[in-house]
Amino acid sequence: MSTDAKAIAGAPGAAKKKGKLPLIIGAALAVAAAAGGGLWWQQSHAVPADKPATAAAPSRLAPIYYKFDPAFVVNFGGEGNVRYLQITLEAMSRDAAVIEEIKNNEPAIRNDLVLLFSAQSFDALMAPEGKDKLRQATLEAVRKALATEGVKGEAIENVYFTSFVIQ
Repeated sequence: MSTDAKAIAGAPGAAKKKGKLPLIIGAALAVAAAAGGGLWWQQSHAVPADKPATAAAPSRLAPIYYKFDPAFVVNFGGEGNVRYLQITLEAMSRDAAVIEEIKNNEPAIRNDLVLLFSAQSFDALMAPEGKDKLRQATLEAVRKALATEGVKGEAIENVYFTSFVIQ
């Protein structure tokens, strides 16, 4: 084989070696650019040393309501002056397990609430602050009934009168 033939035959091999060098250089530049970009992003989003990082506020769970059904109907008032009170009541918690405990203990809770509602006076219930006091007493009665069963009663955040009728 002549030297010209060797040069021609070796030419493709030499071209392959030259073709890989720019690819390697390009890959190295891409890695360096990615590393530099990552460093820039980390520095631009870092909390300065003089400002402490604040934890994100925990998201609050959605409220879960339990409606006591049927509505409470009690008679109340002094002798000879019997009146009727009908209350539709809902309890609110953010803990589904506590709502299940209300369902499981509803007879005991209803008993305590019937006694509470029937002990009210007409004059007290006619005033707005009287209704609010009764609502607070109702909340405490529900919490107390649950606590006697070993349930964390404070998980009941509130109770709401969704209907309040005096006759």
